[in-house]
Amino acid sequence: MSFFNPTSAPVIMPGGLVAWENLFTAAELDAVERYGDSLTQERAELQAKASGRDSIRITRVAWFPRNPQTESFYARMEEVVLRINAQFFRYDLSGVVTFQYAFYDGTEGGHFDWHKDYGRDYGAPDQEPRKLSLSVQLSDGANYQGCNLEVRGGNETDIAPRSRGAVVAFPSYVLHRVTPITSGVRKSLVVWAVGPEFK
Repeated sequence: MSFFNPTSAPVIMPGGLVAWENLFTAAELDAVERYGDSLTQERAELQAKASGRDSIRITRVAWFPRNPQTESFYARMEEVVLRINAQFFRYDLSGVVTFQYAFYDGTEGGHFDWHKDYGRDYGAPDQEPRKLSLSVQLSDGANYQGCNLEVRGGNETDIAPRSRGAVVAFPSYVLHRVTPITSGVRKSLVVWAVGPEFK
């Protein structure tokens, strides 16, 4: 059963980042943003409790649970994952885990330096590793400065589209970063698809 019939198609950028724009209506994105804003935000922590973490990441996040209010968006994102994975990656995936609502604030100098997502969540050791990372752009790119999502999948570094609603996807083992935000606010929804270890 298909939950949506997109009028656009995903494209792969020179460095390997997959981008898919015009998937959601403004009303759908508004609803996601309102729900995300209602959640309790916390200062993002790195799994490796290294000193000087502020030099690596300053972000506020909230966990975006699957429940009756969010079920339709989860279902849509699962279909997005399936379509992108079938066309570009063909990984063995089991499903998605709880989404993360991310908030970068220009007054805080929000950023997240080069890192990878691949691996197990230390807080959920029985969970399969993250294999595919996706980000849904919730803010209009004209409303903030800086804060580009950059993905380094090879010799070239791709910059994710800043258009509201754009979805990007890349292997979780690929280096990526969010450059410092200098003004305004950027909100996004981060999605991870998990599956058996690569063999």
